[in-house]
Amino acid sequence: MQIEYLGLSEINGSFVVLENIEGIGYEELVKFKIGGKQKTGRVLEIDGNKAVVQVFEGTDDFSLSNTSAVFTGKPMEIRLSEEILGRIFDGAGRPIDGLGEIYPEKYADVNGKPINPVSRVYPRNFIQTGVSSIDGLATLIRGQKLPIFSGNGLPHDQLAAQIVRQASLGEGNDEKFAIVFAAMGVKHDVADFFRREFENSGAIGRAVMFLNLANDPVVERIITPRAALTVAEYLAYEKDMNVLVVLTDMTSYAEALREISSSKGEIPSRKGYPGYLYSELASLYERAGIVAGSKGSVTQVPILTMPNDDITHPVPDLTGYITEGQIVLERSLYQKGINPPVNVLPSLSRLMKDGIGEGYTREDHPDLANQIFSSYAHVNDVRALASVIGEDELSSLDKAYMEFGKIFEARYLNQGPYENRSIMETINLGWEILGYLPKVELDRVRTEYLDKYYVPHGKQKDEEDK
Repeated sequence: MQIEYLGLSEINGSFVVLENIEGIGYEELVKFKIGGKQKTGRVLEIDGNKAVVQVFEGTDDFSLSNTSAVFTGKPMEIRLSEEILGRIFDGAGRPIDGLGEIYPEKYADVNGKPINPVSRVYPRNFIQTGVSSIDGLATLIRGQKLPIFSGNGLPHDQLAAQIVRQASLGEGNDEKFAIVFAAMGVKHDVADFFRREFENSGAIGRAVMFLNLANDPVVERIITPRAALTVAEYLAYEKDMNVLVVLTDMTSYAEALREISSSKGEIPSRKGYPGYLYSELASLYERAGIVAGSKGSVTQVPILTMPNDDITHPVPDLTGYITEGQIVLERSLYQKGINPPVNVLPSLSRLMKDGIGEGYTREDHPDLANQIFSSYAHVNDVRALASVIGEDELSSLDKAYMEFGKIFEARYLNQGPYENRSIMETINLGWEILGYLPKVELDRVRTEYLDKYYVPHGKQKDEEDK
């Protein structure tokens, strides 16, 4: 039997304190009534017969004497059904697309359950994003968590929209595929951009969107990624879909944690973030994976902005410990007009080697990627030398590397927002650009692949003929 408690003992920002409470639990959902309105909260702390509850919609109209509370006896849940595909929700999982409520097949706790490590299956197959710098050099593997490290003002929103529009399991694959997209703390114009892009491209038909706006309650921002991942787990493990989850911006999520922690009077850690930031991020990222006995998978692409482009900031730093690689957007490339401005040298996908090559993409893909990394790294050395002695004083080989670097950035990295390249187009383009280097310089590729795929270009072709 549910008991209705009348009156509060304390109101502090979005927190309220109730006394003489019995039989409640952490994360339990609480419903408040005040002046004919109903609001929702969750239990954050329990101290004897006292409970600290965080109110989602704010406490501006609460009073100590006339506010009533009912503890529901269960955590916050989200309605789940296959009807959820194609729908748009707010940060707490309430429909905002005007299509009515979801008729639920089941209810699920948004906090989820940890995946038993013993039941995890090692990720193998790749997911095609249609973006060459990702597919070719930092390949996304099913069940992986591969974050994008960006900075304020860089086009990570456009890259996120492009990935959602173009992502697939590859040509000829008939497995079921879905996308769950969650935006946290975004401005209205950014939310409208995502909504318009997905609706106009038709991607919304296979997607579920969660939009938490900058003026929405901070506590809702904590719920948004959990609700999104709960939907993803349902589609993956109960409906056998391969699900790609795109979360933006995880820095907004971390800042919401910091604000809530400060309101609770907790002792801060680095940069004012709570000491449990690592475990909070891990509780989200570790919900990616493949479970034995299920045909589905949950793959995560969290996007985060690095304050002052500082990769040692707590949010990217801790994210790097938990995830399997990163894709780094570079401001200097963006200023040169290259979009998406992916800096491939600090970018990597630690699971890439197990999901590319023969039987997955093409047999020459691993060697090709290694060679492009090696050659582009040498380009940076040559550019540093040219800045000292001048480009005219470079050797003919160094000039070839300079040309290779320009072509690589202009044609391989630079890609239109609606240009969708297949994995084969990306691999062939890589070989075409390597043709600007002498064959003898390609020492990371096996001879049989060189003989089969290498085609010299321009001066290199003349030298080959000689």
